Amino acid sequence: MNPAFLKRVRFNDRMARWAITIGGMAIIFCVIFILVLIVNVSLPLFFSPTAEPGREIRLLSADGVTQVAEGMDDYLETGFSLDSSGQIQFFDLIHGDALDHQRLTAPSGPQKVAAATTYGRLNQVLLWEDGSLSIDQVQFRPSFDAQNNNKRTILHTVERLAQLPVPAYGHPVQSLARLNDEGRLTRLDLLADGSLHVQQREETTNFLGEVTESQEHHSLEMGDARGKIQALAISHDGLQAYAGTNLGELLRWDLSDMESPELLETVQAFDDRRDITALALVFGDVSLAVGDAQGHITSWMPVRNDDGRRVLHHIHDLSEFGGPVQALLPTLRDKNVVSLGQGIVQIDNMTSERYLLGLTHPDGLDRVALNSRGNGVIAVTGKGNLVTWRLEIPHPEVSMKTLFGKVWYEGYDEPAYVWQSSAANDDYEPKMSLTPLIFGTLKGTFYAMLFAVPLAIFGAIYTSQFARPRLRSVIKPAVEIMAAVPTVIIGFLAALWLAPLIERSLGSLFLSLVILPATLMVSILLWQTVRSYEPLKRVERGFEFLAITPVIIFAVVLAAVLGQGLENWFFAGDLKGWLFTEMAIRYDPRNCIIIAFAMGFAVIPIIFTIAEDAISNVPQSLKAASLALGASRWQTVWRVMLPSSSPGIFAGTMIGFGRAVGETMIVLMATGNTPIMDWSIFNGMRPLSANIAVEIPEAPVDSSLYRVLFLSAVILFVMTFVVNTIAELVRQRLRKKYGRF
Repeated sequence: MNPAFLKRVRFNDRMARWAITIGGMAIIFCVIFILVLIVNVSLPLFFSPTAEPGREIRLLSADGVTQVAEGMDDYLETGFSLDSSGQIQFFDLIHGDALDHQRLTAPSGPQKVAAATTYGRLNQVLLWEDGSLSIDQVQFRPSFDAQNNNKRTILHTVERLAQLPVPAYGHPVQSLARLNDEGRLTRLDLLADGSLHVQQREETTNFLGEVTESQEHHSLEMGDARGKIQALAISHDGLQAYAGTNLGELLRWDLSDMESPELLETVQAFDDRRDITALALVFGDVSLAVGDAQGHITSWMPVRNDDGRRVLHHIHDLSEFGGPVQALLPTLRDKNVVSLGQGIVQIDNMTSERYLLGLTHPDGLDRVALNSRGNGVIAVTGKGNLVTWRLEIPHPEVSMKTLFGKVWYEGYDEPAYVWQSSAANDDYEPKMSLTPLIFGTLKGTFYAMLFAVPLAIFGAIYTSQFARPRLRSVIKPAVEIMAAVPTVIIGFLAALWLAPLIERSLGSLFLSLVILPATLMVSILLWQTVRSYEPLKRVERGFEFLAITPVIIFAVVLAAVLGQGLENWFFAGDLKGWLFTEMAIRYDPRNCIIIAFAMGFAVIPIIFTIAEDAISNVPQSLKAASLALGASRWQTVWRVMLPSSSPGIFAGTMIGFGRAVGETMIVLMATGNTPIMDWSIFNGMRPLSANIAVEIPEAPVDSSLYRVLFLSAVILFVMTFVVNTIAELVRQRLRKKYGRF
């Protein structure tokens, strides 16, 4: 042979080897790079929150004057402190300089502040020494100077929102007040004798523009409570009130009816009758955070009981202190709860029951307050100085439990796996459990494979072992062309044509499951009696489909004709209604039956092609030897061909499984996209891939939802990796057992 030609061939071989090697390594690098990218986006979900301390500010107060309240703006630049004389002092938190001050007075004139509480956006509820009460809001407004590089300046004012005179029923020792958006003012007073009183005032305007003021005062019932009230809480709209006693009792009132407030329940929260020392309604005013004398923090929520009535139920357990819990503060944007005890401030998330971080100071902390955004904390030390922290808590609601475990969400009667990334209101509880999405992925894949695997493998067996070569040359390319059909077209047809068709013919579909196998068995028995005729024997030699096709068509037509009549006879013409009323099964028009047909149609070509190649590549000598020993064609296929080709068939099945796991468009269009956990074939589901496609356009960048979706992609990647790894291990074992073919 020409040496130059050999040299050129060797050179081409080397170049091809290098090109294939480089291409393969590039593909491996790209896959690893994609994995690193999506892991990098999802990892911050599990980063620990941080707190950056600010400047400590020394407060100077006159003798006999104590600090009663403090707060800060959303930019963490300006803070304030209110003392018992009614003077509110503003500070520059960055440089520590005092800015200005303002004097607040009681409704009746100059008085001292007996107590102060904060709610909402820096609303200060001030109880004055004479028993009168006022609600003053500290307002911070940013101003930008266009002539000075848009330099930002925080302007601050104090506005009085409401005030109430001295109550006629006595001097309160503790008071809470709320002014809601409808103008209803609610005041809750605890007197020294342990009695609880509520005052409500509301202004209404009729269609003539006339303003009418109504005012009510009531003494609240205590029911079966025997303890002394230690802590109070009231909702932001002033329509719910809670109290905790020194005997571990919780009381709940409905204040929505001004004329007759109602005691809803009295609950013995703790069997050991420990003191309840602090209460606070978590953001949304559904859950109640409870702190006790033993340092435990729990959350409670009204849950429907067997009688259909909602009663307080212990839902979550949060952090613990070494001593009594002194104060509880909810944030205004999420379900975080800030607690104070033993000179330490702790922050927890109620939903995830996750301890986020703790704040300490060498002098201890006596009081704590939050800004409106919840990203800043201002506290008073044991020496009376102000200290601040800037908080970075990006994903407090995310934990392994909320992602994969059952969580008891607000409004639910029991713990559940729930995916709900958005709601109509702003105070909803994020529900981002990936468990129903993983379940939906496996459920859809299971039903698709249940439909596709038998058809693909039996089709491959028939094409490679029974069909004539000329027929095989037509069937195999036709099936392979099926893989080129866009999945969006399959999903479109499944959603708009197949789903309504099956819904109209549900009785016929079920009947076909009986008629089709029965008809096939009868036809096989009949065939055994007539197959002795020579013209019919030719059909068995590669043209069996000519005999079986009319039988299948006849069975389908028979089921279609009889199905509607049987449905009218047995189910009064409404099989779906019967399933719901008698079996408690809801029929979703876009369900797993549709997915089995549609996604199975997309998976069949892959499994069929690989299985057919594997069976065809078994050496013909094995087949010939089996036939020579007297085995039938089916015995040869079952005992020789299938075991020998099992590694390839299994590999094709696993590749089809991976294809079904990652399918997006079909399940997106042909299912109800409902993230529920139910194996019923009549329900839809939401797999991971479809969830990413649905949610990612609306997910804010770097939000918890955004990163959880990337975590979903990581899980999909891991699932396919694990499946492929197991498949390769099994394939190697089969290959070792049955030989290398």
